[in-house]
Amino acid sequence: MNSARQKRASAADVFGAPCWVSLMARDLHAAEGFYGAVLGWTFRPTRLGEAFRVAELGGVPVAGLGARAAVLSMAVAWTPYFAVADADAAVARIRERTGTVAVGPVPFGDTGRGVLAADPQGAVFGLWEGSIFADWGSTPGDAPAWVELRTRDVFAAAVFYGQVLGWANGQPGCCAVSYEQDRVVLRQGDRVVARLTGGPVVEASDEPVRRPRWHVHFAVPRLDAAVAAALELGGSAPTGSPTPDRDDAHRATTLADPDGALFTLWESATTR
Repeated sequence: MNSARQKRASAADVFGAPCWVSLMARDLHAAEGFYGAVLGWTFRPTRLGEAFRVAELGGVPVAGLGARAAVLSMAVAWTPYFAVADADAAVARIRERTGTVAVGPVPFGDTGRGVLAADPQGAVFGLWEGSIFADWGSTPGDAPAWVELRTRDVFAAAVFYGQVLGWANGQPGCCAVSYEQDRVVLRQGDRVVARLTGGPVVEASDEPVRRPRWHVHFAVPRLDAAVAAALELGGSAPTGSPTPDRDDAHRATTLADPDGALFTLWESATTR
């Protein structure tokens, strides 16, 4: 285990950036088996009780899993959480800009407070105020995830998130925003941490893949092996799923787990 990667920091130090991803599963044990086989994760309990687990890769925390979807009657989906210095102030900004706050701020022990919300176009995301893993997702070769918003109006989305999360405000720790190849790109320092992509979406209930949503991307060393494991364990490649953005260093496939939660697998030259 690399102890340097275990250091804690405050969300106030990296505000506006994605700092965690989590999945609310219907069957926590089944989810552990699926993602353990597909992504090579191991799992440990948390101080929050038996209904929550932290996923680790090589001893490094990469994601959270919880057994709450059935209890809360919520869709099974991966959700990115963004660091904020003040959850109450961020919640107020969400509501002022016609977003929806579903849950929170809710305290999680002595580590921090979380919020579950949706932007004006319906994409669900989270906020986190408190202690974070300092280098979560910072190494290109083994980054656990980066996140991508697929939405109708990328400029409106960029304005909403920029104002809620404090992007491009010039303060230390804040993220920089640029427009590149028809996408809004969010950087923290010199690394890309999120992308916002616009385009047509479908609202029909039989095509949930195309509704506005955040997609979580996971790096894998061997894409074909990971996809085969996912399909063998009841995952699927949904018809009409978004085609991941590609470059000459990556191969990618979008999948759904057995409960329908979408995620994208990336194979990059640095992870082989």
